[in-house]
Amino acid sequence: MYCLQLLFKASTGTLLLVLCLQLLTSKAQEDTRAIIMNVQVPQKARANDEVTLRLNLQTELHECLVCKSYLRSNVTIDGSFNYAYTSCLCEDDPKNLYWDFQPNKSMSIVAVVDIIRELNICPGDEAVIPIKANRYYYSTNLDVQ
Repeated sequence: MYCLQLLFKASTGTLLLVLCLQLLTSKAQEDTRAIIMNVQVPQKARANDEVTLRLNLQTELHECLVCKSYLRSNVTIDGSFNYAYTSCLCEDDPKNLYWDFQPNKSMSIVAVVDIIRELNICPGDEAVIPIKANRYYYSTNLDVQ
């Protein structure tokens, strides 16, 4: 009851200011995405021809993130397809990662980016970990003829 009495004593301007600040803060947090992924890979290829998959990573966060990026598939592929890249992703420094591989049959490919805790990757170890999502992925198919 005492809290309600304090609310009625507060000025209308103060209550309006608090409401606006709350709405603006909530909206700002919703509009920021930790990871923006852009995957480029051909949709069709010939058997045993070299294919390049390019993954572009960006963030809208003001803080840096430590990201581990890798590929998964329903078909076993040897070589660089199995490489995992660990890098520091910052707002003003987008990353381009490349995988070259030779598929021998049609396959589904998933590019996965995990936000991880690892020291000595970002300068000054100032990386953050988002509370909600720490795994992002993009799925595509490659038709091999």
